[in-house]
Amino acid sequence: MPKKVLEHFKKHDPLLYEAVMSFEKDFREGPEVSADLFASLCRTIIGQQLSGKAADAIWQKFRTLFPQKKPTARQVLECSDVRLREAGLSFAKINAVRDLSERVTARSLNLLTLRTASEDEAREQLLKVKGIGPWSCEMFLMFALGYEDVFSPGDLGLQKGIQKIYALRALPTKEKMEKLSKNWSPYRTHAACAIWTILDNR
Repeated sequence: MPKKVLEHFKKHDPLLYEAVMSFEKDFREGPEVSADLFASLCRTIIGQQLSGKAADAIWQKFRTLFPQKKPTARQVLECSDVRLREAGLSFAKINAVRDLSERVTARSLNLLTLRTASEDEAREQLLKVKGIGPWSCEMFLMFALGYEDVFSPGDLGLQKGIQKIYALRALPTKEKMEKLSKNWSPYRTHAACAIWTILDNR
């Protein structure tokens, strides 16, 4: 984790800082930038409401449907529902990846412009895609576009991690999480990654 981020947590949230320092050697890198935004967004859709292991398994099956295991919008549209179902996608996720593919091929959604868009602009464009809600949008902003100041108050893993770190009796409400996350801005993505890591190492 970058030194500037650690210093920010130390100053604005000593409790999180102490937890971070206990697990720092295990941390994932934090925000990531994807070279293939279309594939990354398909991966995000596929991973909705699934464990990491299940999502990875379906993603690998999905990738094998395409040359060099690299799906494109046009190829997704040409793939039959039967093949997509055999790869493990639900009908809702099939509809979502098809809607995404239609928008990309029609150029009503230009994923490349999201790299330089503001967070609000990127969210607005992503949320127009069928099947993409706030959680999917936040994961994509963090792990494909590399935004450093994104948090996902509806993520169950983050709720459990915060409950653990702050010794709360019950899972924190969305309002509680949003209020707490203000202490971590402008590095809320780093905080989220740290919290997930701490939870995984419980």
